[in-house]
Amino acid sequence: MMLKSFDPSNDEFIGEVVITPVSLIPDMAIAAAVAQKRWRETVIDDRISYITQASKLVEDNAEELAVLLSREMGKDIRRSYSEVMGCAQGAPYFADQVREAIQPKQISGATLEYLPLGVAAVISPWNYPLAMANNLLIPALIAGNTVLFKPSEQTPLIADAYIALLNQILPDKVLQIIHGGKAQGQAVVEADINLVAFTGSMVTGKDIMRRASGSLKRLIMELGGNDPMIVLDDADIGRAAQFAVASSFENAGQMCTSTERIYVDEKIADAFEQRTAAIAEQYQIGPWNQEGVNIGPIINKHQREKIIEHIDDAIKRGARVLLGGSDHPDHFIRPTVLADVTAEMRMEKEETFGPVVSISRYKNIDDAIERANNSDYGLGAVVFGGASATDVGRQIEAGMIGINSGVGAGGDAPWVGAKQSGYGFHGSADGHRQFTQVRVIS
Repeated sequence: MMLKSFDPSNDEFIGEVVITPVSLIPDMAIAAAVAQKRWRETVIDDRISYITQASKLVEDNAEELAVLLSREMGKDIRRSYSEVMGCAQGAPYFADQVREAIQPKQISGATLEYLPLGVAAVISPWNYPLAMANNLLIPALIAGNTVLFKPSEQTPLIADAYIALLNQILPDKVLQIIHGGKAQGQAVVEADINLVAFTGSMVTGKDIMRRASGSLKRLIMELGGNDPMIVLDDADIGRAAQFAVASSFENAGQMCTSTERIYVDEKIADAFEQRTAAIAEQYQIGPWNQEGVNIGPIINKHQREKIIEHIDDAIKRGARVLLGGSDHPDHFIRPTVLADVTAEMRMEKEETFGPVVSISRYKNIDDAIERANNSDYGLGAVVFGGASATDVGRQIEAGMIGINSGVGAGGDAPWVGAKQSGYGFHGSADGHRQFTQVRVIS
């Protein structure tokens, strides 16, 4: 059977890949375990050399990969090229970071060693189909694990092309790709493997946890967000409005750390709303290769319908439409700004994952903090304001807090979620070590 891929901006057929039969996945796990015995004995400098060579091959094919990424996922070519090059140029640096993190360490008369776990399953989403995969693949491989990679069924072509390039360099069976949907994802989790590294929805993450529990597989999971933004009365309104729009609209709002809920002090709310709507009005929707476009299509019909349902629910319950609203062309969501959003609206309670700015007013900062924390999610949050902004930020229940900036410090900082947005984390020395088994020699 074949898995077909379509351009989300017009439903044009792009290509297809062979669906991996579920019956083959246990044998793939066995082959990965055999290959892992050789891979773990490969000195880490040589493992890094493989990754460096493979990354150079990705860089040499960056333009072709970027076009395929844009056609399949919908983001504009500039963003796609940046994602490809970020993987190509960042992977060797990332690999060196992992090497440093898993070097043996001496503490209190004992030696800490960081050993490969074995076979890792990496399951990645469609919104950043290379970047999200790369962030998990590289530490897994450099730590000495072999990988079964299950990309999203929404973006199989770019994943297949990327892995094909890596496998021109990597030894046989060190990295294998599994194509398909829910059945294939469940099968790889239930296979004889040692670790599941997953980025995706909370619902799927909970299902993975249930399936992995029988053999107590290690889990590293980032499970989305419903990120709040609090705007204090002494905030720079221009900067705050600019960030609110950019964060809400980036990647057509299809981003785990997209700003989903904005709480603004009523003393500056009128000015903030006006400025936000004016900035949002400048954004243009369209396909990846249309000049001036900065909001691409929504990945599929189901996701687009969900966004429209959230918008319609908010309007029905009393939200004011400052821009956009209910009228949206096929495949796209117009840039939308809603005010007077309340706690009972779906847009506040759920992750909308679309290009919508959702604004509420508050009188008391404690009320704003309470609403910001009233969520099962806890990935990121931002606060814009003066001297008290950091104190407010520290009261928000999230793994990453931005003060007058976005979340995610980059470099040596981890990418980490709190509450049901995260189980384990990746990035940073501590994150890289989660791809290993700690052993104490005393």
